[in-house]
Amino acid sequence: MHKLKFNLSISISIIALIFVSACSNNPTKTPIEKRQIIIDMRNQVLQDLYKIKPDVKAQIGSAAGYAVFSNANINLIFTSVGAGHGVVRDNKSGKNTFMKMGEAGVGLGIGLKDFRALFVFHSRDALSQFIDDGWAFGVNADAAAKASEKGAAVGGEATFDNITVYQLTESGLALQATVKGTKFWQDSELN
Repeated sequence: MHKLKFNLSISISIIALIFVSACSNNPTKTPIEKRQIIIDMRNQVLQDLYKIKPDVKAQIGSAAGYAVFSNANINLIFTSVGAGHGVVRDNKSGKNTFMKMGEAGVGLGIGLKDFRALFVFHSRDALSQFIDDGWAFGVNADAAAKASEKGAAVGGEATFDNITVYQLTESGLALQATVKGTKFWQDSELN
């Protein structure tokens, strides 16, 4: 019986990941349109975060660079999957690097969470390593409940390895405690 539940959970998670991935990779859009959608998302996230936490603007201005990602995460019983896209901005060169992200994990929970993440890179090494290697692994324990009409709300803030991460929920409801692996990589289509 446990094996059947586990297999069903994995099957549903795979289907959900395919659905989430399809939403973020619209094949009807040109690369120029996709880049603009990501830039518009970045600008909106920054605008929303500056309203909630105005000091972040100065922090970004003095940083080596920053990244903004949009991610949809689905947590079904024992598995958690997510996919998203974003852009890294090098403050010194002004260059944008478009990236994708995917995550998978195990843990207890249920829900759908659509969120935005801002990474502030306080050193050139942290920025370069993120663009070149792009791998992050962590433990995520959070409760986020958000109705879209309520406006943006900061879901969390963490600092590690010369990177500060802010998470904003856009809409959705989630209650989860998961151990996740997240991979960030350059988008070969958009760069």
